[in-house]
Amino acid sequence: MARRALITGITGQDGSHLADFLLENGYEVFGITRRSSTNSFDRIAHIIDRISLISGDLLDGHSLETAMREARPDEVYNLAAQSFVPTSWTQPVLTAEFTAVGVTRMLEATRTIKPDSRFYQASSSEMFGKVVESPQSESTAFYPRSPYGVAKVYGHWITINYRESYGLFACSGILFNHEGFRRGLEFVTRKVTDAVARIKLGLGSQIRLGNLDARRDWGYAPDYVRAMWLMLQQEAPDDYVIATGKTRTVQELVEVAFDHVGLDWRKHVVTDPSLIRPAEVDVLVGDASKARKKLGWSPSVTFEEMIAKMVDADLARLAKDPR
Repeated sequence: MARRALITGITGQDGSHLADFLLENGYEVFGITRRSSTNSFDRIAHIIDRISLISGDLLDGHSLETAMREARPDEVYNLAAQSFVPTSWTQPVLTAEFTAVGVTRMLEATRTIKPDSRFYQASSSEMFGKVVESPQSESTAFYPRSPYGVAKVYGHWITINYRESYGLFACSGILFNHEGFRRGLEFVTRKVTDAVARIKLGLGSQIRLGNLDARRDWGYAPDYVRAMWLMLQQEAPDDYVIATGKTRTVQELVEVAFDHVGLDWRKHVVTDPSLIRPAEVDVLVGDASKARKKLGWSPSVTFEEMIAKMVDADLARLAKDPR
């Protein structure tokens, strides 16, 4: 009998890649989606007839319990959140409701309806914020520097609390930045690759960016969803940092993307001070040695390969439909 998985945030980058991965591994996949007048199923359009979508909302605990009853999952992946850091400054309370308290609602639904489900919580490197040590591991103290980061710290600790208080098989993956061709256009990696494709195709001439010196530990999203799954296959629940261990600046990202299409980035990039965050995080670089040792996980795609895949995907998309 096929194992069953329930994914919140299935229409997002990670949720869609995870759904692909689980289907390839013979799972029956259920996804929770919020009712709205403009549902965007673009990322799961290719598998929409192979998954079961259930209406639910992290703001509504009753809907989550209903979804748990319908799916009866062996594994729950809580990936839904208000996940764009700059938006957390303009909508801090909503961010807290989704990204912090929403985790408790999902844990409570799991505990109440199917406590033998294995639970994955999407934690974030943004929890480290103003770093107290580098690289950051599972034992590094948190010092979040955005409402999003603060909310993620709550979600992380409430997951540990439910594991220790109720004996749930609950894990948190502290994932560092991970990107791909399904990344939202508001994120800097995709903003760059989309702009490069537009400029190459004559649909644009420049891109406005904030802090070119900001550094991130960027990995490839499909590699990172494989790590989520691996965590729930272990004998005992635990928390893991997932990262490449290497940092790149936004300028390096820009250089790799423009080089891929044979353009000089200096002719097209404009620095815009209004795009710089109120409080920038320090250098985030993860130590994933625990995941390498215990999960047997390691990234399979390099930074340069990832950016090339993203640029190529944007070129193909824009060539087909310039809008």
